[in-house]
Amino acid sequence: MDQKELDIKVSDYLKFEEHPHFIEDLNKVIKNNDTDELNDRFYTDLEFGTGGLRGVIGGGYNRMNPYIIRKSTTGLANYITKTTASGSVAIAYDSRNFSELFAEEAALVLCSHGIKVYLFTSLRPTPVVSYTIRKLNCTAGIVVTASHNPAEYNGYKVYWSDGGQIVPPHDTAIISEVNSVTGKVKTMNRDEALSRGLLVYTDKEIDEPYVKMVKECSFRPELMRTEGKNLKVVYTPLHGAGTVLVERTLGEMGINVITVPEQREPDGNFPTVEFPNPEIASAMKLGLELAEKESADILLGTDPDSDRLGIAVPDGEKYILVTGNQLGVLLADYIFSSMKELGKLDSKSAFVKTIVTTELQKLVASSYGVRSYDVLTGFKYIAEKIKEFESTGEKYIFGGEESYGYLVTDKVRDKDAVTAAFLTVELTLYLRSQGKSVLDRLKEIWQEFGYYEELLISRYLKGEKGKIQMTEMMSSMRTDPPVKLGGIPVSFMKDYKTGETYNLKDGIKEKDINLPSSNVLQFLLEDGSMVTIRPSGTEPKIKFYASCKGEPGQSLYISKKQVSEKLKNIEEDVDEFLR
Repeated sequence: MDQKELDIKVSDYLKFEEHPHFIEDLNKVIKNNDTDELNDRFYTDLEFGTGGLRGVIGGGYNRMNPYIIRKSTTGLANYITKTTASGSVAIAYDSRNFSELFAEEAALVLCSHGIKVYLFTSLRPTPVVSYTIRKLNCTAGIVVTASHNPAEYNGYKVYWSDGGQIVPPHDTAIISEVNSVTGKVKTMNRDEALSRGLLVYTDKEIDEPYVKMVKECSFRPELMRTEGKNLKVVYTPLHGAGTVLVERTLGEMGINVITVPEQREPDGNFPTVEFPNPEIASAMKLGLELAEKESADILLGTDPDSDRLGIAVPDGEKYILVTGNQLGVLLADYIFSSMKELGKLDSKSAFVKTIVTTELQKLVASSYGVRSYDVLTGFKYIAEKIKEFESTGEKYIFGGEESYGYLVTDKVRDKDAVTAAFLTVELTLYLRSQGKSVLDRLKEIWQEFGYYEELLISRYLKGEKGKIQMTEMMSSMRTDPPVKLGGIPVSFMKDYKTGETYNLKDGIKEKDINLPSSNVLQFLLEDGSMVTIRPSGTEPKIKFYASCKGEPGQSLYISKKQVSEKLKNIEEDVDEFLR
């Protein structure tokens, strides 16, 4: 943008922002005459997308700050008042910097529109808000979090009355309302909101029934109570919100939980990790060291808002990290087998996964007679499917995504690391009672269905240039798809934006994808491998997902070697695309 336009935007923002920290933050950039930084803060507005907001904390229209929170919440409030007679909203926040401030700013804007707000007084896991919405019959919910992003980020996720993140038609309607808000926005004094009964603080009123719900997910509560004391669990919340509820739910069942001391206390600077993400090995380093020292049976790790769960298990004297796809397979196998044993599975039982999640989970579900459904990437689509089941009569049993998100109950409508951690510990305890380890069971599953391994390649493409690069890359792939990936011929390209499957051999396109339009390309290779490309909807990065498989009954040593070579070759091709 030109200097005049930039000057006007900077001047306007400084008129609208009232918080001294963010005014001072922007003034430092101006004083330092950092033109590039200033342009990045104002070349675009931080986009309120279908999942809400996520961005770097700081002053400016392209940053997370109190003004952007107020503006976005005004749009949400306008939509609520247009669609409901008397709305209410549940709000929670995680350990990130300014999360508590942003949560209160959102609450007071809603109160100024006459909307009742239930606000937690301290940090809570994201799934607790989903549960609260359903428990209190709220119109909507907000969680202030940037999930597993680096410390400089924060975000704002919006939920609707079913407890799931917003989907059509609410998402586009709310976005439209947010985009129409300009200038200074109204808010309310906290004391006035409290005195008028519009702001209600809540804690144990939700914690107690939520903990009860988690424990009711158990298939073998007696085993947990009688043998749980003999299981040693190491846990890291990665400086996040999971500590209280993970420790409590497991502790009340008699499980010995040892929490990594350096990472137990909430800290938005995440001083011991670069990325507070249990998907990343370096984030689990302290947990792995403590697990080895304590000879733990399992290591659990949750991200800052405690909706993602990562684990590590012993393999001889060392510990190995289990991937999100692998834990999803293990949980599916345990849940379906337990329900079959209890006579609780029938023709209406359903499993839901995302299109980038391993097909091995679908094979496991099918082996127990459970119907499987694929949805777009994002847990809101799993929640949407659960809502659909309420009218079709199907019964949601389990669902998940490759990025370490799992949901083991329909009482919550977003991924829930608290219930997932609880059931993973029970799974570990049950396998031990059968004389098996977690890895033993995983190897049995591979032997039966074939060895599956997945690879995720993420590349950050920041700023205006990065956005252009991602757009051009997706366009090029659509118009000129690769004929081979990793040296393996491509048979089909599925374009989730157009809903078409393109047969590369005969050149025929068929409109056969019955999912919402999404900027995703998926390549099905001749040998059954799959490569999916998707620009992130919440971060400035593009993701490549690859999945390769071996033959059932084949030696795992041979399968792993063959699959590893395929993934290596695919990764080399992806690196070429990104140059």
